[in-house]
Amino acid sequence: MTEHNFDIVSIGDTTQDVFIGIDDASVLCDIDKENCMLTLRYADKIPVTSVDDLIGGNASNNAIGSRRLGLRSAIYTIVGDDAVGEAIEKTYDREGVGSNFIQVDTKRGSNYSAILNFRAERTILVYHEKREYDLPDIGDPEWVYLTSVGEGHEGMHAQLLEKLTGTNIKLGFNPGTHQLKAGFDTLKPLIALTDAFFVNKEEAQLLVNNNQPLDVPELCKKLKETVRGVAVVTDGMNGSWAYDGEKMFHQDAHPLPPVERTGAGDSYGTAFISALYHGKSFADALTWGSLNGASVVQYVGPHAGLLTKEQMETWHAAEPEFRPEEVTF
Repeated sequence: MTEHNFDIVSIGDTTQDVFIGIDDASVLCDIDKENCMLTLRYADKIPVTSVDDLIGGNASNNAIGSRRLGLRSAIYTIVGDDAVGEAIEKTYDREGVGSNFIQVDTKRGSNYSAILNFRAERTILVYHEKREYDLPDIGDPEWVYLTSVGEGHEGMHAQLLEKLTGTNIKLGFNPGTHQLKAGFDTLKPLIALTDAFFVNKEEAQLLVNNNQPLDVPELCKKLKETVRGVAVVTDGMNGSWAYDGEKMFHQDAHPLPPVERTGAGDSYGTAFISALYHGKSFADALTWGSLNGASVVQYVGPHAGLLTKEQMETWHAAEPEFRPEEVTF
């Protein structure tokens, strides 16, 4: 077994993200404001207010965010044999993220996303290359963080399940679109080994497959029936809930108004796990997650606002009133 000195290894796709700011658009919602559509004038030229070319992806956000919060991090991802792939690797080197497990796909290019930023909310157009995932020997990190990967991930999931079974390695899991489409039954073996499971309210409802919509505390309880550790459900500006089987806490969202929301969920999960790594309670972990998310949405893109450990501790101490409340049920 090859030994690697990493505290956390992030697993997931990396993308080149082009952030496009627009003002000339509209949002149309149904009567309950739940289902909304971004509308642009068809067959017209739409003015663009800003363009930012950045590196992103859920695993990327976690690996870089974890490093800033004091963890020795590395990433398993697949990049194309192109200029974008080179830029992605240089970004990880600059951020101090271990590139030991990066694989280069010589047959296909790198992944790409165009992100429309309108009134601080993002609409993401995603292009994922087809990949052949093969989990490398990642050693024995304290944490593994599994997140969004494309089609064909099932074999890699099985490899990870074999890697984790019977070990002390902790798993953080924030499933992406293709993983959620696989369904709860398919994901259940990994969820049962997960120490910190992160989904938003809509994703939680999809996974529990209940005919009647449940409130967030009920969703946390249903997920905890399978999750080994803490089940965490976020609900945008309504805050987040976490349940460990004994106590449930609710943390308000921080009131800072957002500039652009990409990476908010990733930064939340990153800080939550980092807090646990540093010996904090899972109640404090909710606060760390909320603060990191609030910082990230002050900037365009998922990396600029990621807090360092010193910044996190300073902000956490400066707002003692910003703490979660225990939920009784």
